[in-house]
Amino acid sequence: MVTIGMNYRVLPGKEEIFESAFRKVIHAMASIEGHTSSNMYRDIDDANTYVILSVWSDKTAFDAFIASDTFRNVANWGKEQILAGRPLHTTYSH
Repeated sequence: MVTIGMNYRVLPGKEEIFESAFRKVIHAMASIEGHTSSNMYRDIDDANTYVILSVWSDKTAFDAFIASDTFRNVANWGKEQILAGRPLHTTYSH
């Protein structure tokens, strides 16, 4: 098992759009092999900062997901319209 922390900073005023998009992505991720669960958390001191903690069977399954066209399309959309900077991913092994 591995947990991936995907850290995002969202442009001011785009929080609701980002959260709505995440809800759609989480539905799509339910059928991805190796994905166990994902939850989004918002920083209580900075409303534009989020972390998505995503549990996977292993790092290889997560790497396959982020290399997919589905992830690439969502990431490109977010980069152009929603995100204030490049996301940072952190891996937590357990």
